[in-house]
Amino acid sequence: MENKNNKTGVLLANLGTPKAPTAQAVKAFLSEFLHDQRVVDMSRWLWCPLLHGVILPVRSPKVAKLYQTIWMEEGSPLMVYSLRQKAALEQATGLPVELGMTYGEPSIKSGLEALKARGCEKILVLPLYPQYSGTTTAAVFDKLAKSVKQDPSLPELRFINSYYDENAYIEALAQSVEAHWAQNGKPDMLLCSYHGIPKRYADNGDPYPTHCVATTEKLAARLGGEVPLKTTFQSRFGREEWLQPYTDKTLEKLPGEGVKRLDVISPAFSVDCLETLEEISEQCLETFLDAGGEAFNYIPCLNDSPSHIAMMKGLVERNIQGW
Repeated sequence: MENKNNKTGVLLANLGTPKAPTAQAVKAFLSEFLHDQRVVDMSRWLWCPLLHGVILPVRSPKVAKLYQTIWMEEGSPLMVYSLRQKAALEQATGLPVELGMTYGEPSIKSGLEALKARGCEKILVLPLYPQYSGTTTAAVFDKLAKSVKQDPSLPELRFINSYYDENAYIEALAQSVEAHWAQNGKPDMLLCSYHGIPKRYADNGDPYPTHCVATTEKLAARLGGEVPLKTTFQSRFGREEWLQPYTDKTLEKLPGEGVKRLDVISPAFSVDCLETLEEISEQCLETFLDAGGEAFNYIPCLNDSPSHIAMMKGLVERNIQGW
């Protein structure tokens, strides 16, 4: 795709990551993340003392140790794969592409400024969350709005809310599953584990769980139904009820129901990160085997795979039509 005047650019947005696998860096990241009312909507007078007095001091060192087990030579996996996506998408489309993280660096603001510095007056924002949620996609929009609030010269903006029902996205997931099965054989079940949100958020209108269920159904239809698929939700936090069924509780039950060989995929994550490489690949593996399971395989995120980049390219091209 040609962009002779360099007027149209793409901002890829993701959650973000600590700068280093240290308690100090994790604390700074978690503080920004958990201060966002999109993520935790408790009253600030109640939440902030709890966050700074208990949660951050206790969790930061523990989470830092988990990051140390997955840290790559180039840095945090989420950042490494995101940078690869950026480079591949820019090459595929011929458009300027920049990264912007909701929390941490590079920020949404710095990503926008980088695109403007490259001559972009029209910017397509692509949050890398296939399924919409107020806790993720809307949080990107909030940061976007805040970033341009004082800008004397606003760029023209378009924003992609979700892409869970894109055929190319389902096809990319299916191809990754089929490639894994070709090498390792088919399991008794394919578990689709999505990041959870408090059930209350869904009760108040967040469409995230319906998007997740639809993703699993579409993937199951594409794979042909020979292997059963199941939707579960991971990464719950606190005492409040979150979306169910829970991934860890499901893993405890499956071996007793005859599921001895299990594959797990995490369709809500665009790139591999702590929640997939440590929580799924290590914690969930241990849970399943301890419950009597015999084989457990995690199928990596789409990351910068050719089919994923092709899907993103198609999404971008369609959404910039008319510009």
